[in-house]
Amino acid sequence: MKVLSYLFVFLFITSCSQKEKHPYTFYYWKTNLKLNDIEKKALDKTNALSLYVRFFDVDKLSGKFEPVAVITKDKSFETGKEIVPTIFITNRSFINIQKEEISFLAEKITDLIKKKISEYNLKVNQEIQIDCDWTAGTRDDYFEFLKQLKKISQKQITCTLRLHQVKDKTLTGIPPVEKVYLMCYSTSSPLENSDKNSILDLNTLKSYLAKLEDYPIKKIEVALPIYSWGIVTNHLGKHKLINALSIKDLNNPDFKKISDSEAEILKDGFYFGNFLNKGFKIKIEEISEDQLENTIQFLDKKIDTYNIIYYQLDSKFVEGRNF
Repeated sequence: MKVLSYLFVFLFITSCSQKEKHPYTFYYWKTNLKLNDIEKKALDKTNALSLYVRFFDVDKLSGKFEPVAVITKDKSFETGKEIVPTIFITNRSFINIQKEEISFLAEKITDLIKKKISEYNLKVNQEIQIDCDWTAGTRDDYFEFLKQLKKISQKQITCTLRLHQVKDKTLTGIPPVEKVYLMCYSTSSPLENSDKNSILDLNTLKSYLAKLEDYPIKKIEVALPIYSWGIVTNHLGKHKLINALSIKDLNNPDFKKISDSEAEILKDGFYFGNFLNKGFKIKIEEISEDQLENTIQFLDKKIDTYNIIYYQLDSKFVEGRNF
C-alpha cells in the first residue's frame, strides 16, 4: 500500500512539473535571415518543432498594397525546424478596402510566400500566421481576408491575438481561425510617463485577461517577450525608443546612474547610433526571469495546454537566459 502511495505522489509531482514546462520556440523578426553561434545554440535547445519567421510586412501606400522589408537569406540560416511563414499586415490596409481587393491581397500574399519558400529552399509546415492589430472598424474585412487566404493558399491560417482583442471581444469580434497566438507584451505605451514596465506589466496583463477562459477559441498559444529597449527622454519630456538596449549599456563613463535602470547623459555625443544631448535621460526596460515565470503561472490557470513562442530570436536577448 505504501509503495502505491509513493508511486501516486511521484506521478502527481511529475505531471505537475510537466504541465509547468511548456514546449517553446521563437519568433525570428529580422529582414536578413542569418544565425550566429549563440542564436543557433538557443534554437537547437528548443523543444518545439517550429520556428516562426516573419517573411514580409504588408502596408497600403498611396492606395496600393505594398510588401515591405521582404526577407533575404544568408547561408548561415540553417535549421531543422519547420518554418511558419508569418506576415505582419497594418490595420490601415483594411480601412475602406474593396471586396475585390480582399481576394487580390490574399492571392498576392500567397504568391510571395511561395516565391520566398522556393527561392530559399525553406522547409515549411502547413501553417501561415497573420499578425494584424485589427479593430472594430476593420474586423469584418480582416476576417473575410483570413477566409480568402485559407481558401487560396490551402493552408491552415492562424493569427495573433492582442490583449485588447481579448478584453473587448464583443467589439473586435472572434477571428475565423482554429488557433490564435496571444501576444503577452506591449501592455502599455513606452512613450507615456509611467513607472510601469511598458513591455510587460503583470497587473495590467491580468486586467486584460481576466476573462481569458471565456474566449471562444480554445486553441491558444502564447507569445512572451524577451526583448528590451531604452526610452530616451529629452529636456521637453518627449520620448524616443532605442531598441535592444540593456541595463549593462548604462555602464558608460559619460552617464550618471540615477537608479539600477536609469541614467543621465553627462556629455553631448553619439550613443547607440543616436546623437544625444547632455541632460537627456535613458530608462532601460527589460524582462526578468521572474517576470516570465509569474506570467506563465498566471496563464497556467487560464489555459490548459499551450506552447510558448518567445519574441525574439536574437543573441542580445537569448544569451544567458534559461528557457
